[in-house]
Amino acid sequence: MAIATLPTKACAVNPLKMSQPIGGAFAFMGLSGAMPLLHGSQGCTSFGLTLFVRHFKEAVPLQTTAMSEVATVLGGYENLEQAILNIYNRTKPKIIGICSTGVTETNGDDVDAYLKLIRDKHPQLAKLPLVYVSTPDFKGAFQDGWEKAVASIVELLVEGPNVNGLRDPSRVNVLPGCHLTPGDLDELRAILEDFGLRPSFLPDLAGSLDGHIPDDFTPTTIGGIGVDEIASMGRAGWTIAIGGQMRRAAEVMQARTGVPFRLFERLCGLGPNDEFVTFLSEISGRPVPSKYRRQRGQLTDAMLDAHFHIGGRKLAIAAEPDLLFDLSSMLHEMGAQVSAAVTTTQSAVIERIKTKEVLIGDLEDLEELARTKHCDLLITHSHGRQAAARLKIPFYRAGFPMFDRLGAGHQLSVGYRGTRALIFDIANLVIADREENHQPTPDRWRPLAALPLTSGHRSAAERSTA
Repeated sequence: MAIATLPTKACAVNPLKMSQPIGGAFAFMGLSGAMPLLHGSQGCTSFGLTLFVRHFKEAVPLQTTAMSEVATVLGGYENLEQAILNIYNRTKPKIIGICSTGVTETNGDDVDAYLKLIRDKHPQLAKLPLVYVSTPDFKGAFQDGWEKAVASIVELLVEGPNVNGLRDPSRVNVLPGCHLTPGDLDELRAILEDFGLRPSFLPDLAGSLDGHIPDDFTPTTIGGIGVDEIASMGRAGWTIAIGGQMRRAAEVMQARTGVPFRLFERLCGLGPNDEFVTFLSEISGRPVPSKYRRQRGQLTDAMLDAHFHIGGRKLAIAAEPDLLFDLSSMLHEMGAQVSAAVTTTQSAVIERIKTKEVLIGDLEDLEELARTKHCDLLITHSHGRQAAARLKIPFYRAGFPMFDRLGAGHQLSVGYRGTRALIFDIANLVIADREENHQPTPDRWRPLAALPLTSGHRSAAERSTA
């Protein structure tokens, strides 16, 4: 069982974690026609916006209440009111998601009371959903902000059970964690639909940040799950939560609507996907399609091929808790040793990571651990590239942000196909590094007949005439 330890130093040198407000805003980006709003200074918002744009290479909607020093001291009611009115009048959103930041949390702004006053003062906002999430950036991390935002959306927007209590057994709610990409959600949607199920993803980043070009410009999110569909999620037969971070939202859904849930902490690896497709077969009443039996066989073969290159590797990995648990568990099953593990925040899954210690720290901690324990594979987001260069070991990019490579939104790690693709990517990375460093490989071996003869060795013809 892994033990979570806290760092002893007073500051983060090379930060690993992204803040709670950014995670909360990210969740709102999976809603159709949404405008995320950070209640704080302009700098807080512009920094987060830069990360999102560089990661997805897309236009990302994100607004701010532009709190100044004076407004922070006197209270942010007027700034919040003006921001909501400007957004309502200019962009016509279907929902506004509001996340607090460090400055407004420190001052103690009562945003719930502010929103009630704003609605009373401006009746045109009566039907506009305003969802507020408390996300102070001086504690927690990206995953915590996402978790809180999704739970708040469920609590405020999902309607309770209808009078007759009828449910549609073919409808399934899916609550994905922030560690899943739009590509992962597309893969999950295809799997669920192959079992005859109709999934509703909350949030649905595959609809808004999958890189498609809309027919017309819109200042809000260009896709995602709609407010009406969210309201009707209580009529589904099941809720599937993916990642330990989504337990809270699934429990809120069950308490509010009575819809039972099943939590899958991982969907990367052979065993977790066997459990997943078995569950889908049970709730749908259909056998597992032959295509997934074939994909399972392909994954098994890929694991056999790649374990020669991944097995025995000493892994250094840093990520949000659910992503850390997901990737490290799969690689452990491939024979890798998790020698250095660093994460951003506390989580129940940390104790099940296959290592002795998980440090809640930064990338400087990861680099030092990797150097001390002689790791030969580094996995984290793009800010770890300098550490990998200094350590001179292969570097696999995973998580958020990933700004120095294309296709971050389409990176795939779930399902049999996603796990297979991930295994091949990492194994090929290891092979390429070995070739670059001129280490002996089978393709460099030469037959003995091709070797030059030395003075101490004579050919058969020379020996016969001697």
